[in-house]
Amino acid sequence: MAFVPDDFHVPAGLEADGFLLEPLGTEHNVDDHEAWSSSIEHIRATPGFPDGNWPRTMTLDENRADLERHARDFAERDGFTYTVLDPSDRRVIGCVYIYPDMSGRHDAEVASWVRVTHAERDAPLRTLVSRWLDEAWPFERVAYAGRA
Repeated sequence: MAFVPDDFHVPAGLEADGFLLEPLGTEHNVDDHEAWSSSIEHIRATPGFPDGNWPRTMTLDENRADLERHARDFAERDGFTYTVLDPSDRRVIGCVYIYPDMSGRHDAEVASWVRVTHAERDAPLRTLVSRWLDEAWPFERVAYAGRA
């Protein structure tokens, strides 16, 4: 079964409330790597990252491969990862992951994080993404770790 209906137009991004979300791609590699690698303990303490498997130390090349995987998932409509940018300078401040819930209890499982230097923006990002999921996505049941 498809993650999203064939006739669903996947949002190309979102700009609101001081955030800019766009599909994560290899063009974000250096800034993305710096964002999460400088915030490992903060991210691991964020709802949705409880097992300690990610983030883990990776080289820039390994990170690029991970971004390529996320871009492939996006293109194939198997999952959607958006980088979260500060609209004022386009620096990566976080990430949002929208993937199928493998347990089958929900239509989608969502997680997000922000870099430790922007920790105060975690709750506003969750609020924004929660509203976006309700208004622009076809899911009826969403499991969003730490959902606002």
